[in-house]
Amino acid sequence: MRLLLLLFSLSFPVAAQEIGTLTLVEGSLQVIRGTAVLRGAEGMRVRQGDILQSSDPAFVQIEFRGGTITALGASSRLFLKSDAELVLLSGWLKAQTGASAVTYHYASPLLAATTRDGAAVLHAVAQAAEVFVETGSAGISEVSPQGNLGHPSSAKEGQFFTRRSGKNLVVQSRPDANFLESMPHSFRDTFPSRLRCFAGKAPAPKRDHEVTYSEIEPWLNTLPIWRVGFVKRFAPRLEDAAFRKAVEAHLRDHPEWDRPLHPEKYELKTPVSQSSGKNLQHEGYAK
Repeated sequence: MRLLLLLFSLSFPVAAQEIGTLTLVEGSLQVIRGTAVLRGAEGMRVRQGDILQSSDPAFVQIEFRGGTITALGASSRLFLKSDAELVLLSGWLKAQTGASAVTYHYASPLLAATTRDGAAVLHAVAQAAEVFVETGSAGISEVSPQGNLGHPSSAKEGQFFTRRSGKNLVVQSRPDANFLESMPHSFRDTFPSRLRCFAGKAPAPKRDHEVTYSEIEPWLNTLPIWRVGFVKRFAPRLEDAAFRKAVEAHLRDHPEWDRPLHPEKYELKTPVSQSSGKNLQHEGYAK
């Protein structure tokens, strides 16, 4: 069992690539890196693969090396899949991208947006998602239950897109009153860059604890296309009795964990050949 967990842990990159900087943290922020939970702090570099969880209340500003500034609102969960591909599981996100930046992709369980020049606000809850194209243009796609993207709809400045679980995309010429009232107040402004404040400064992240099952449960139960790498990443935590018990109890929700939990079920059985049986009979060991 220990050998299997070691192989799982070795398959996850030890030193993932740095892709941005936390330039403003109001409230508290958890950063799950590998299997460790770190305390997010201003000036801290974020890496590909990091999972961010903001408190309530909170405001977090992330500046990526491509020039895009992304902000998180309260109680928001964000997976930094790469430096240009972000997954918002729940909460609020605003992305502000300049003309010289690369194309950025933002996905939620129901809607995804692609932007290059402009600003967009995304909001995701359990059964609904909303995208407001504040400035510039974007491509808006429905997301299937498996995580695949549908054909993108062209979006222009001011348009508002909503989708509820099991329903089709709805387009409006402007955001509704409920969205504007619920949107974090700070999202109404343009975000100034604060990156120069941290030039040459990279505080060492402070490790808080090893991640618990409850802290990553929403990610273990998300769309299949996003959670595919989480089994290898978090398998070493099965050595913790409480984590293992929780995964076992929720195995119906994420059956892909059956293999690391019960590797003996997947071991190849070596059949006894016919020639071996004949030899045993000849030597009097079989009746």
